[in-house]
Amino acid sequence: MTTTLPATAILGAGSMGGAILQGLLSPEVTVEGGLRVTNRSEAKAGALRRGAVTSLATETDPAANASAVTGAKLVLIGVKPYLVVDLLREIAPVLEAGTIVVSLAAGITTAAMEAVLPEHVAVLRSMPNTPAVVGLAVTGLAAGSRSSDADLALARSLFSCVGDVVTIPEEKIDALSTISGSGPAYVFYLIEEMTRAAVDLGFTDHQAATMVQGTFRGASELLAREVIDPSELRRRVTSPGGTTERAVEVLRRADLKAVFDDAAAAALARAKEIGGE
Repeated sequence: MTTTLPATAILGAGSMGGAILQGLLSPEVTVEGGLRVTNRSEAKAGALRRGAVTSLATETDPAANASAVTGAKLVLIGVKPYLVVDLLREIAPVLEAGTIVVSLAAGITTAAMEAVLPEHVAVLRSMPNTPAVVGLAVTGLAAGSRSSDADLALARSLFSCVGDVVTIPEEKIDALSTISGSGPAYVFYLIEEMTRAAVDLGFTDHQAATMVQGTFRGASELLAREVIDPSELRRRVTSPGGTTERAVEVLRRADLKAVFDDAAAAALARAKEIGGE
């Protein structure tokens, strides 16, 4: 399926902004009016300067951000949360009527962004995750008070270029960040610990990595292909009286539900702290 987007700017094309940029460079995506991106350093900007991408560095061009957003319909804000409001103040005078500004930052509300932007600019909040790099992101998307259904649909089209999109009320976006936003780290941590367990059982590092990573990859693909609840897939692996049943019982006693509840609560509390900083 092909996607056509209007002129788009990404301010702060770091890890997340850069991942979205790669998705927009897919042959299935057409960006009419071109892609403009900014970074602080010329070294980072130069690495992205190719083809349809106009890449600017603020260290060599103080007006880089203003230049990038001039004429852009979609503007993605990819800088650190504490820099968002100042950046919005910087670009506010040159944003044209009908521009859609979408933040990628945790903790910064649409109300805080709307307060420093002209009324003719729509604001949305997004929370993509790092699998955007391979086109398998899950992005939470929330509308601000000035965004229309058409604005939301256009933003959905953009984030669909790098994976799945979940449209939610803004009050749920910090909670979403604790699951899909932070979730890849939880998965990688489980992989680390399972790999250590394999090494402790006498396997080499390479053998352990092959076993664990292959298992995660295969289980995820099986879940994606089967229209079956994961609990049913687990039951199919867990033969009564077998080794897996014994292992799963140990995991049950560890009360992983409580552990994940605590982890999500800690992440949510930090998101709220960031919003207040």
